[in-house]
Amino acid sequence: MTDVRPFRALRYDPTRVDLSRVIVPPYDVVAAEDRAAFFDRDPHNAIRLELTRDVADEATTDYRHVRRDLDAWIAERVLTRDAEPALYPLRQTFTAPDGTRLSREGFFALVHLEDYAKRIVRPHELTLAGPKADRLKLLRAARANLSVVFLLYEDREHSLAPHLREALERDALGTARDESGAEHRLARLADPNAVGAIARFLAERPVVIADGHHRYETALAYRDERRAAGEGDGRDAPHEWLLVYLANAFAPGSLLLPIHRLVLKGALPTEAGLRERLPGWQWRSVPIGDATQLPDLLARHLEPLRDQHAFAADDASGLLRIFFRPRASADLTVRVIHSDVIEGLFGLDEAAVRGGAIAYPKSALQTARDLRAGRGAVALYLNPLTPEDVFRVTGAGEVLPQKSTFFTPKLPSGLVFRPLDGA
Repeated sequence: MTDVRPFRALRYDPTRVDLSRVIVPPYDVVAAEDRAAFFDRDPHNAIRLELTRDVADEATTDYRHVRRDLDAWIAERVLTRDAEPALYPLRQTFTAPDGTRLSREGFFALVHLEDYAKRIVRPHELTLAGPKADRLKLLRAARANLSVVFLLYEDREHSLAPHLREALERDALGTARDESGAEHRLARLADPNAVGAIARFLAERPVVIADGHHRYETALAYRDERRAAGEGDGRDAPHEWLLVYLANAFAPGSLLLPIHRLVLKGALPTEAGLRERLPGWQWRSVPIGDATQLPDLLARHLEPLRDQHAFAADDASGLLRIFFRPRASADLTVRVIHSDVIEGLFGLDEAAVRGGAIAYPKSALQTARDLRAGRGAVALYLNPLTPEDVFRVTGAGEVLPQKSTFFTPKLPSGLVFRPLDGA
């Protein structure tokens, strides 16, 4: 079902740059106030191929400067193209929120672009028009895949792990450390037997988009433009393929974190109001002082309720309310919270949520801090989904509410690039 191929990566020459100084987080997680620091960190930092220095410039830029920079770096041999196709295994070693040190292993490859209707590449969330329009401008100008789409496959027996691990130990190309402290070890896998085994394994399975829905749909739009322009729709055409990273959703280092909600306006009802508007839910309250106590309280009071529908509500009043009720069906807790709480309690329908009535800070601690800084009214803390949840929902052809999953660590831009000029 899933067609993957090796490719000739365009990569930084580690003798010309410090890889740790040129990689950058994905474009959609770089805060506006952090852009300048990445631009100034190194004249060849990958952010220059992804974003403008000033957010205000995005509306008017045509991104032609990206292709000029790319060509200049190739001419300077800061970037070099590998002579032969390969897969590129990546090991990311990082610290989980609970302090555990973990490693996730996956690989970069090309995947054949497939429309969602074929159920080969499966989305798990809806997208917005604005980001896709911006990324399409960039793709047209750069004619290159500059950041990757993160795909998950199901490999409960860890069949592909030995192939990746052998290459990571034997044929490492370089390492980099990002600002979060995660270490990224890149390798090259060209052995035809191993590449063939990986391709055959994935040919029998669909994949799920973990991160990069906007980029995937942008690639589909670009593919359709190129077809309409008469550049061909043969299977080998460059615009029929996309640079992706694939990882086993069921490997030990595949960490799926919750994304918490910050309701910007509103208030928790009184005890009587809660009983009336949240029928079937029980709750208890635990005292909370400053925001730093929040992660420990969630670990002690919310995480043990993962087998029930549960969430915690915080209005900075000094009490953290833990809500829970039995699972009456296989429905996902995040959906129940959107229907019962976000819409039923706060009156925010899907249009209001998509219109910006909810914020999604990057962690529970940041959510608590934003709440206490007056950036919202009520914080809702969730337990994470499981890989089984994601594959069950996408297997049924459904999508999750916006911002339901957070796969960590993120994949930095700058480890590999893939020009679309030529094969």
